[in-house]
Amino acid sequence: MSFSTHFTHAITRRSAASIIKGLRAVDTGTPDLALIQSHHDAYIATLRETGATVVELPALEAFPDSVFVEDTALCLPQGAVVMRPGAPTRLGEAAEMAPHLRALYTQVVEITGTDSFIEGGDILVTEKEILVGRSARTNAAGIAELTRLVAPWGHTVREVHTPPGVLHFKTDCSLLDADTVLSTTRLSASGCFKGYKLIDIPDGEEAAANTIRFNEFVLMPAGFPKTRDRLTAAGFTVREIGNTECAKLDGGMSCLSLRFSPK
Repeated sequence: MSFSTHFTHAITRRSAASIIKGLRAVDTGTPDLALIQSHHDAYIATLRETGATVVELPALEAFPDSVFVEDTALCLPQGAVVMRPGAPTRLGEAAEMAPHLRALYTQVVEITGTDSFIEGGDILVTEKEILVGRSARTNAAGIAELTRLVAPWGHTVREVHTPPGVLHFKTDCSLLDADTVLSTTRLSASGCFKGYKLIDIPDGEEAAANTIRFNEFVLMPAGFPKTRDRLTAAGFTVREIGNTECAKLDGGMSCLSLRFSPK
């Protein structure tokens, strides 16, 4: 069973009313609170449909972006690494997540360097390596510290680069199975996925690149029929989830959960 696409647990967090103040690269409108929660409920229900245990944490009004829990930690079978987000307003989110990880893992370590910044949205875990994209939120010091922390667990880290103007590495890619990556052409053109099978995102549907493979399902944002058809043709079972409101805050499918199978 693939540890990078099949999971027994997920952690999510309800969106706070303060989410309307969340970070965004471009202002495309204020998120609709009722709709964002409706989408989130559908997302959680789909994870639970696979038989996984989903922990839904309460909203954190002090942290507008706290629904995007993936940025707070890296969860591996052997243990969890608490991140140090590159956005100053999000530093407290990682501290809030740490005790919940300690309740589920015997080993939890933390990125602690004052010059180190790294967010989970820049990390793609595959069966053979951990790809970490340098970005505005993840720097060389953060990647170096992560490399040291996961080495005792048998994991290797490879640094790659996020395209200019793209928030996170996984904004433009996702892992579909042990060998297959869904990616925009602007990212795959760098050669960072050499050795993997690639499914290209059709032009104009780049926002569909951030999907997640969660057990038997590929969860993708609704509204991208060409990408959906490519995934279906490749043999994947697709579930489309509304994401219009999270997209206003640069959020996608992977951002909304921490996914893991603790040993």
